[in-house]
Amino acid sequence: MFKKVILVAAATLISSAAIADAAMDKFAKSCNVCHATGAAGAPKVGAPEWADRLAAAGGMDGLLKSVQNGKNAMPPKGLCYDCTDDEYKAMINHLISGK
Repeated sequence: MFKKVILVAAATLISSAAIADAAMDKFAKSCNVCHATGAAGAPKVGAPEWADRLAAAGGMDGLLKSVQNGKNAMPPKGLCYDCTDDEYKAMINHLISGK
């Protein structure tokens, strides 16, 4: 039983790492153009204002919905039409943490 738990945990970590890697590749292609520079009012990666945005949106699900619908100058899905919700969440975590 213990071996199964270890294998499931390892598979989950590998899967999460793969999602994060794919998300960062997509972030570089779709999001970084504006969020790296603050173009069109886009909050920069790691900016302190992300904490306020997270709270105002009601948490991660609210920010995810904002990405999917678009916000201000950001088009729906941030121009990443093949991104999954998990990839968007990884991107949002990157924006908030700067890591």
